[in-house]
Amino acid sequence: MNRYVVLQQLGDGTYGSVALAQRRDTGEKVAIKRMKRKYYSWDEAMNLREVKSLKKLNHANIVKLREVIRENDTLYFVFEYMRGNLYQLIRDAERPFPEPVLRNILYQVLQGLAHMHRHGFFHRDLKPENLLCAGPELVKIADLGLAREVRSRPPYTDYVSTRWYRAPEVLLHDTHYGAPIDLWAVGCIMAELYTCRPLFPGNSEIDQLYKITAVLGTPVREEWPDGYALADALRFRFPTCTGVPLARVAPTASPPALALLAALLRYPPRDRPTAPQALRFPYFAVGATLVLPPPASRARRSGIRTDLENTVPQAITSTVQPKVPTPVRDRFADILGGEVVHSARRSRAGGGVGGGAGGGAARGRSVLAALQASPDEPRAGAGAAGAAAAYLGASRYVAGARIDTALFHPLALRSHRETAAVGSGTARVDWAAKYLR
Repeated sequence: MNRYVVLQQLGDGTYGSVALAQRRDTGEKVAIKRMKRKYYSWDEAMNLREVKSLKKLNHANIVKLREVIRENDTLYFVFEYMRGNLYQLIRDAERPFPEPVLRNILYQVLQGLAHMHRHGFFHRDLKPENLLCAGPELVKIADLGLAREVRSRPPYTDYVSTRWYRAPEVLLHDTHYGAPIDLWAVGCIMAELYTCRPLFPGNSEIDQLYKITAVLGTPVREEWPDGYALADALRFRFPTCTGVPLARVAPTASPPALALLAALLRYPPRDRPTAPQALRFPYFAVGATLVLPPPASRARRSGIRTDLENTVPQAITSTVQPKVPTPVRDRFADILGGEVVHSARRSRAGGGVGGGAGGGAARGRSVLAALQASPDEPRAGAGAAGAAAAYLGASRYVAGARIDTALFHPLALRSHRETAAVGSGTARVDWAAKYLR
């Protein structure tokens, strides 16, 4: 600890206190968490859940553990320093944030949560105070002291997370819960971001359940039999409520935002989307509306390439007509509320099939469908520029930044359809990783 100078105390909790400190050699500011209990061996310290989880989790939206120090049987965690948390951001806001800012915040939380679940951990204590931020542009999940491994065996303790963000199955003392409790907490945080007040501020577990049913209505026994079994074991009877439309709860939220909020706040845990599924909702597909067409088979793509390469270019513009593939239902359509369809704008810069007459819809996967240029584009360069602008202008939110499409120049791609298919042509750059590196 001699390498650090403590500047001020930041907070005090049940298990430890947090102070702002500065390295003597580099001047870097860090947050040091001092644990209150004593640890008499390194093995005992390294078996802590927070240490085990943070050693395995390395993500731009999860706070980084710099080092662990044990001095005089006292354990210290040295974290990267973030100047505030989401609760302070909401409290100090003079007016509600616009929806693009809220979308950016939720996108980062779900990205960090998806990484955590993918590596076998769930948080169990998501709340605005545990989401550290440097303004709304960068948000990181912190305080993994209650994190558990997905593969660990239940029963788990039923006293997890702050009551206001606790899932109904945990309120009913279910000891076999899992990662869906984190998605319920995200739904509560999402509603709080839009309204600047807690969604279910219960005074006790029973009051919490009453407040949930007052907003969402009484759960249907056929849809959630496990919940009724838990309630019967506690001799609790759900109140009869019709619920309140979420559009009245969060009047400033758009329809895609309300669709995501309704999915996150479903009673049965199995009906809530996973974090990767939540990221695929139309709420995050800015500039796109949901249908996924079937990808062409390898044999069919090879045949198309051979026919196009052996045909005179003049014949292509005069005789070859695009064949519209038959759409199939996306296997996530029931989660996402529909399939993804993109309307492709036809270039107006001279030429084209039949003198530029006619129109149609280009089908593709998510925002990448815009890259599937029509075969009747007037010029390969113009088509590529339009495709790049459509893709990069789709507001891919990463740490609050929006990619500037003015930095990209038209690409000299070949004009036949195969060149623009996803997975062909030049390799795409992972702009998210490049930005966050």
